[in-house]
Formats: sequence, structure tokens, C-alpha cells
Amino acid sequence: MHYQLVIFDWDGTLMDSAGKIVKCMQMSADDVGLEIPTKQQVEHIIGISLAPAIAQLFGLSDSTQIDSVVERYKYHFLNSDTIPCELFPGVVPLLQALREDNRVLAVATGKARRGLNRAWEQTHTGAFFDFSRCADEAESKPSPDMLKQLLDVTGVKPEQAVMIGDTTYDMQMAQTLGIDRIAVNYGVHQEDQLKSFAPIFIADSIAHLHQFLLHN
Repeated sequence: MHYQLVIFDWDGTLMDSAGKIVKCMQMSADDVGLEIPTKQQVEHIIGISLAPAIAQLFGLSDSTQIDSVVERYKYHFLNSDTIPCELFPGVVPLLQALREDNRVLAVATGKARRGLNRAWEQTHTGAFFDFSRCADEAESKPSPDMLKQLLDVTGVKPEQAVMIGDTTYDMQMAQTLGIDRIAVNYGVHQEDQLKSFAPIFIADSIAHLHQFLLHN
């Protein structure tokens, strides 16, 4: 299958950002007096939009309390650790090759629009992508809303698209719409978890993903 539309998750799929997300979430919990979550607990909610992720992680229902953690997380992400996260090795050559092969490229991310734009600016990769949907523009993963919007705006049929991600949330939203799924096992969710959503391929590196995509 020659996929016309290739949709990427961002954090944990193209950008090596899990460590920073964990650190900032742990500092945010400490700031507001919540129990500091483990690395594994934070990794489990990476990919969900920020407020729902925080509610799930800490078992919160009070919107004021959730907002206070959101505020502290955003502060730490922007100010406490100012070193930009790096792309996984090989991302730029992969994106260049896909564009040269006339693929339509998109991002579906739990980041807010401001956060994705900042990441694009820091990595000089925004020009590779034709479309994107962010946490403040659609329902949170695993709702398929982001992917529905991308299919609508591109006019691409589900069978002509593929979703690439490192979490079960990415796999679930694509499966709901009948979109093929490629899992990457170098992100935050375990391979056994990803396999339960029947991905057509599991990549263990960007180079591995590159090799598969350019033949499909």
C-alpha cells in the first residue's frame, strides 16, 4: 500500500521528549503538594492532552486543582529546563524522503498549538508538514477527532492513510477509523501494549521506520 497521507505523533515518535515531560510533571506535583508520580506513571499518560492527562494521572476531578497543575507544568516546561528536546536520529532525512516521494505529511499531537509551533521552530521542521492537529484544536486522544479532521481537510480516504505513534492512544484512535497503524517501540508504551491494536508494522528506530515507509 502506497500511503498518500502519513500522520505522525510528535512526542516519543519524532522527538525525544519523554524525559523532560516526566521531570516537569514531577516538579509540578511537588509544587502543589501532590504525590510525586513515578517515571512509568507519567509515561503512561504521555500523548493525552494536558488537562485530561493530569486528571487521569493524579485522579483529580476538581477543575481548579487540575488548572493549578497545568499552570505549574507549563511553567516548568518553558522555564525550568530550557534545553530544547532533540529529534530522534534520522528524522529529518525521513521527512525529506517522504516529501520527495510526494507524500502528504501531518502531525496529530497531544501538544497545544503553541507547543508544536515552538518545537517546529527549534528543530526547523515545520515546513515538512502540510497539516496538523493539536490538543487545543480537537478532542484528546484516544478520540479519533484529530484524525477525522485531518482526513476531512486532506480529502484522503482512511485506507490511503497511516498513523505512526508510540502510544496505545495513537493506535486506538487510528483503529477506530480503520486507518492502518505503525507503532514505534522506542517511545513510552511497551511493545506488548502496542501489539494489542494490531499495527501493521513495529519499528525499533527511525531508520527502521524509514525503510518500511519508503516501500509502502
